[in-house]
Amino acid sequence: MIEDLDQFIAGLCQPVEDVTADSRRVASGSIFVAIRGGTLDGHDFVPQAVRNGAAAVVGERSDLSPPVPFLVVPDARLALAYISAYLNGFPARRLVMIGVTGTDGKTTTVNLLYRILTAAGLPTGMISTVNVVLGDQVKDTGLHVTTPDAPEVQRHLAEMVRAGLTHCVLEATSHGLAQHRVGFCDFDVAVVTNVTHEHLDYHGGYPAYLAAKAMLFEGLAAAARKPDQPKVAVLNADDASFRRLRAIPADLQISYSLSGPADLTARDLRLGPDGSSFELVTSDAVLPIGTGLVGRFNLSNILAAGGASLALRPRVPLAAIQRGVAGLAGVPGRMEQIDAGQPFAVVVDFAHTPNALLRAIETGREMIAAGRRVITVFGSAGLRDVAKRRMMAEVSAQHADLTVLTAEDPRTESLDDILSQMAAGCVEQGGVEGQSFFRVPDRLSAIHLAATLARPGDIVLVCGKGHEQSMCFGDTEYGWDDREAVRRALEAALAGRPPPDSGLPTAEKPRKP
Repeated sequence: MIEDLDQFIAGLCQPVEDVTADSRRVASGSIFVAIRGGTLDGHDFVPQAVRNGAAAVVGERSDLSPPVPFLVVPDARLALAYISAYLNGFPARRLVMIGVTGTDGKTTTVNLLYRILTAAGLPTGMISTVNVVLGDQVKDTGLHVTTPDAPEVQRHLAEMVRAGLTHCVLEATSHGLAQHRVGFCDFDVAVVTNVTHEHLDYHGGYPAYLAAKAMLFEGLAAAARKPDQPKVAVLNADDASFRRLRAIPADLQISYSLSGPADLTARDLRLGPDGSSFELVTSDAVLPIGTGLVGRFNLSNILAAGGASLALRPRVPLAAIQRGVAGLAGVPGRMEQIDAGQPFAVVVDFAHTPNALLRAIETGREMIAAGRRVITVFGSAGLRDVAKRRMMAEVSAQHADLTVLTAEDPRTESLDDILSQMAAGCVEQGGVEGQSFFRVPDRLSAIHLAATLARPGDIVLVCGKGHEQSMCFGDTEYGWDDREAVRRALEAALAGRPPPDSGLPTAEKPRKP
């Protein structure tokens, strides 16, 4: 397919500068790649793309005959990735590329690596599901969390090359890997945090989900080689994915573990409400680490970032790992504490999987005194993994003291149905509605209720949205920020006022006289 694409692009009569899979974004001289999606088929939009000025079309259906050059390929998503890299001069071949995948902890690990490499004096860029960082430039990557599409990824990499950067840390989601959004990124170091229950609606089951994550590691063998830089896999020996990923060949494999033998381990762990410390142990060094990040799971993320740093050639100085980790005070929407003067703690976290919610609750316990309570506020997204709705509710019913179930991007599903499924999970674990768990469809009202239930010294965990800037009801994205919602809810609760209008369809409207 690659040779066919090379010949096809080279044989076009007019210069081509852009490629897109969105017919609405086609401009004169663009290549339009028709992709079959979950609900729409891009091949149906070929006429629109041609009317908008497409210079050529690439797709998978041989029954089409557009009035412009047309190439049939076996995998249109892979073709989109290749053409994107081709038109941008294959920028990843001129960068040391570090890819980070996993269910939870990816964004924090990417940020840790960025800080470490910057502390080492390496000009580094970062592409995460939160933002893109190119020197002093920071760009948002969208409303909801996933890896940007291939054309966008390759444009960002080309900007990094033009800016004189030498390294890039890229967050690779399972969707991004399975849909080849990070295709032809020529990774040198592949890192995994963990692989737990998530996105099974899309992948069809855990084995397929793990297989998508494994693509990052399998791609090392075919990726372009950079001078003196081996292809390295950084693996979590504490995770169920370890055996499967360890079987994939690499020039070097680096393991890390909080609990057992590995290349990087941790000892003398000290966890506190405002940060943590431990000793990072390698075969030839013991490195004291201090961090403002809270929770045992973040120590695992630090080990992952440390392993990736030590995989680079020349090797990153140990002091840069210390400075980089210490320099990251936190990541937006990841165990982010909100203080409005209330006598209890409130934390906003992105936890939206059963494992992540459990880790957030465990960390919440570590942040409060014995006898104080953990109160959770969370929902589960519509049109996504149905099984985890009940699982997350069960986790909260088992490990938190009070649970408030609420909206989280219901999309076109019935929010009442989603909450009923979650409530059933709470009941299965002995929960009693109105006593140990509550259903509050409006998310701001749910946060307000949690604030009124909280006693001095308790902790309220608002989970599932993190840094995201919208909430989807039906087909509409409503402006939403959990952190701002928490501040509004706290202000009202502390003043003894009812919850303010959330601006969401779930908000109670004033009754007409």
